[in-house]
This record gives sequence, structure tokens and C-alpha cells, in this order.
Amino acid sequence: MSIPPPPGPHQPDPARGPSPAPDPYGPPPQGQQPYGQHPYGQQPYGQPYGQPYGTPYQTWGQGYSPYARPSSVNGLAVASLVLGVLCCFPAVGLVLGVIALVQIKKKGQSGKALAIAGSVLSSLGLALWVTVLATGGLSDAWEAFKKGASEGATFSVVTGQCFDAPGESLEGLTYDVDEVPCAGEHDGEVFGEFKMTGGDGFPGDGAVSDAADDKCYPLQDTYVMDTWALPGDVDVYYFGPTRQSWRLGDREVSCIFGNTDEKATLTGSLRADETTLDTYQITLLKSLNAMDAVWWEEPEDYPEDDLPGYRGWSRDVHDSLDHQIKALRAQSWPAAADKPVAALVKDMEDARDEWAKALAAAEDDDVDTFYLHYDKGYAYVDGPSTVTARKALGLATKRPTYDDEGDDGSGESGGGELNV
Repeated sequence: MSIPPPPGPHQPDPARGPSPAPDPYGPPPQGQQPYGQHPYGQQPYGQPYGQPYGTPYQTWGQGYSPYARPSSVNGLAVASLVLGVLCCFPAVGLVLGVIALVQIKKKGQSGKALAIAGSVLSSLGLALWVTVLATGGLSDAWEAFKKGASEGATFSVVTGQCFDAPGESLEGLTYDVDEVPCAGEHDGEVFGEFKMTGGDGFPGDGAVSDAADDKCYPLQDTYVMDTWALPGDVDVYYFGPTRQSWRLGDREVSCIFGNTDEKATLTGSLRADETTLDTYQITLLKSLNAMDAVWWEEPEDYPEDDLPGYRGWSRDVHDSLDHQIKALRAQSWPAAADKPVAALVKDMEDARDEWAKALAAAEDDDVDTFYLHYDKGYAYVDGPSTVTARKALGLATKRPTYDDEGDDGSGESGGGELNV
């Protein structure tokens, strides 16, 4: 006995007759699920919600993804490019560029062009450094650097230059000066320069001061042969190396004229040397300055405490007078200066005789007799005949103030103490 199949969507109902064909566009018959739809609202695995089963998956438009993020730039690539451009560490830039290329390939980062450019520039920089080392150019570059650093640490002034200092005086540290014409007002005038010797170790400020004291005063007499022409308020200063500039090779000391009054300035050039004087002026000044140099060598102690020292010094004074008398007599003088110079020479001859007697007394250990001829021998120094001869040759006639204030009449000058 056959049992009829249960009614279904594809089985005809014998009592009702054949079922009409389903309308593909109409609603599904009652009790049936839509074609392709699972019961309980479940969707096939992998099928987008709300799409008929079998419909192709709809993709997002090309070039856009709601979750897409731009790839990061490799940091080593940037560093390689920077070092390649600067050319300061080319080997490091080349290594970073190679590492960056490897990381970019593995991680999918951007910056490949940067890494390549950095590697190329670093390679060129490395080749340049190798060439410089091979040809000795690095040594030249280092010397140029030291020179530039030295010039930056100190400054250079030359003989004959006048300047204004930024501070209120020439004492203390000075880092720069402004060059100005000597015809107008100025703070200082350079009258000489010399270089110290020594190794890398800075000898100290005291050593620089001693060197300036020894060398600047002789240079002063060369720059200003007519020392009487120096104003009384002018003193000697200097610019010297510091501990920092010494390490960079600075050894130069500049000797300078400046005003002792911090608020006062110099006016006009003080230069009076062979470039500004005539032959007659030069001849007389050389003789007078040579004698001044001997006077400066007088022993510091009193004759009774150092008679042997005065014995040798008296001999030097006598010999120097004899030499200068001959030099002045050998020169032919203008008519206006002939007699004044002759009178000066006569006083020098008398002084020479007195120093000969002083020397004899010193050799006999006779201090009292030595003092007697010592005073007479000094009497002619900067006396009336010296003033008359200077005036006849157009030189300064006002005696320096330190001669009037000397304690022993020796003509020694206290001089201006050198200051940094």
C-alpha cells in the first residue's frame, strides 16, 4: 500500500488539482522560505548580509579602503640622506642607506629613493675623504681651521694702526677693536709687535707681561725716536695671547700707546721715526737715545752697596759718550744747527771726563769721590745745550715730566706699567 508523499512545493495536491507555477516576482507561498534564504535569518557562510545567495561579492572602489593606512617612511633612509648631504660621516651614511634598503623590502615601507640617494651621496663623500687623506689635504684643512679659530679667538693689529676699543679702557680682556684714522681721536695706536716662543703649554699671564715689558719699550724708541714728543698722559699697553688663544697657536704681542685717563683719547699719530724725520733729526736722536739706553742700565742699589756694579756701569757710560761724540762730530749740520750741536758735543766731552774720574774712584773703592763725579757727569743730561740743539733741528723741546720728578736725577723713567 503506497503512502502518498506529503504536500510540498513540488507535489500536486490530488484533491485540489495541479498547483499553478510559482510566480517568480510575487511573494513566496505561505509556509515557504525565500529561495536561497535559510531559516531563522541565517546567511550562508561568506555571503554578505541582505544579498541573494550566489550573488558576487561587491568590493570597494579601487584606491579606497576604509581600513587602509599609508605605509611609514623608513627612518634610516632619511638619516642616510642627511649624512650624505652634509658629507660629515660618509661611511655611516652609506651603511645606514644599505640597511634601510633591506628594511624597506622586508617591511614594505617607503623611502627607497631616499635610501638610494643617501647611499650615492655618502659614497661620493667617502671617496672624497679618501682622496683628501691620501694627498695630505686634511693637514692643510686642519691648519686652515686652526688659523681661522685663532683669528676668531684673538684679533690682529699692525704697527701704525689706530683703533677704538669697545670697552672704557685698554685694561682687561679685549676681544675686538675698530680701526680708525690716526688723524682723529682714537683709543690706541700700535707702535710695535713681536711673537713669543714656547710650546703648547701657556706660560701664564706673568710671562706674557714680562715679555711685553722687555720688548715693547725698545720698540717704543724705534717708533717714536723723539721721546720728548710723547704726551705726559700717554702710557704703554699691550695686547697678548690668552690661555685659550695660545692653544690655537697665537703667540703675537702688540705694543700700544694709550691714554692713562680712561675717559680721554689720543689725537693724531705719535709716530716719529725714520719715515717722518730728516737725516739731521735722526742722527741727533740716535745719539741721545743711545745714551738714554745706557742711563737705564744703572744698578738699582746705592753705590755704597754695589760699587762693583757701578764700576762696570761707569765704564759703559764713558765708552758710550765717547762713541756718540764721534758720531755727532762726523755729521755735517745745517747752519742754524751747527753751533747748537757743537755746544752739546762740548758738554758731552766734559761729561765723559767726569765719568772717567768716577770710574777711577770706583776702582779705588772711594765712594765719596765717586758720588762727586757721578753728579757732575749727570749734569749735562737733558740740559740747556740739549734743548737748544733740539730746537735748532725742529724737535720737541719740552722735557718729559718724569725727568723733573726723578728721585736721583738719573733721568730714569718709571714708565707706564703694561696692562692686559
